Amino acid sequence: MTAGASGEGPRDVFNVLFTCVGRRVELLDAFRRAAVALRLNPRVHGADVTPLAPGMHHVDEAHLVPRIDSPHYVPALLDLVDSRRVRLIVPSIDPDLPVLAAGAADFLSRGCAVLVSEPHVIETCRDKLRTHQALRLAGLDTPDTWRLAEFPADGGAYPVYMKPRYGSAARGNFVVHSARELDVLGARVSDPIVQEYVEGVEHTLDVYCGLDGVPRCVVPRRRLEVRSGEVSKSLIVRDDALMTAGRRVVEALPGCRGVVTVQVIQTRTGRIRVIEINPRFGGGAPLSIHAGADFPRWILQTLLGNPPVIDPLGFTDDVAMLRFDRSVFVEHASKRSADLAS
Repeated sequence: MTAGASGEGPRDVFNVLFTCVGRRVELLDAFRRAAVALRLNPRVHGADVTPLAPGMHHVDEAHLVPRIDSPHYVPALLDLVDSRRVRLIVPSIDPDLPVLAAGAADFLSRGCAVLVSEPHVIETCRDKLRTHQALRLAGLDTPDTWRLAEFPADGGAYPVYMKPRYGSAARGNFVVHSARELDVLGARVSDPIVQEYVEGVEHTLDVYCGLDGVPRCVVPRRRLEVRSGEVSKSLIVRDDALMTAGRRVVEALPGCRGVVTVQVIQTRTGRIRVIEINPRFGGGAPLSIHAGADFPRWILQTLLGNPPVIDPLGFTDDVAMLRFDRSVFVEHASKRSADLAS
């Protein structure tokens, strides 16, 4: 996947577009810094369905677009690519991935790369039951998983973990303690699956696999505190077993691109159980970037035909990220929203 190449002569503006930009301010800032460091003169664009997304007021140019499930969504992005000469699209949420993966060739034909894994990877990771099956097939350690109808509710061992088969951001996830709870919660969760409950310390593994799917760097982040499904306190933990697990997951899924986020639980005995895979930047990726795993810079260098030499251990251990709320104040908000919509 290459859009443009080195040796173009002086570069004027490098346009990068973040879709569903939402609150991903730290991530777009990281790309902006990387582009400046590479002397690319970046112009950062944000696209969203609402003009009041915080990220829309932190970009150089904001664009209102249709909903992801609209047939007009991809054509609107293609128009932006053509009119703004966008070189790279960076998605940030799960629902965007299958749509952009399906249209990646159309964008590339216009000189724009999409930082997205291949469609079969997206589908495997989106479907938690298929994720379980793929991990087991590769010989990776993952909790036992059943469709709700197949789980032996009366004879099963509790607690268990219930979540939507096609869920995201931990919405609809529950720890279930009895057969009665299983019945009640099963009626509330869309297409539920049941997993063996695993006790231990949860880690997120940021796996950088470039534009060719080869895992080159794995940064483990211990999840200290989570709010609304996204990490709010996290700690870099350089652990060989965790890094090996991250590499093995990506190697089991040919066709990964960019950064893949792997969720694991490390038990008291050191066993590493893989529980989820998200083929995109995770919400806590800014910690790994700050610690020295400069994913945005590596992506841009590779995109320009100058792939970097990456030290897989070139990040700083024992760095913590502590998040807090910060407000964005928008003057004349109604007028600015109307201007974006016009």
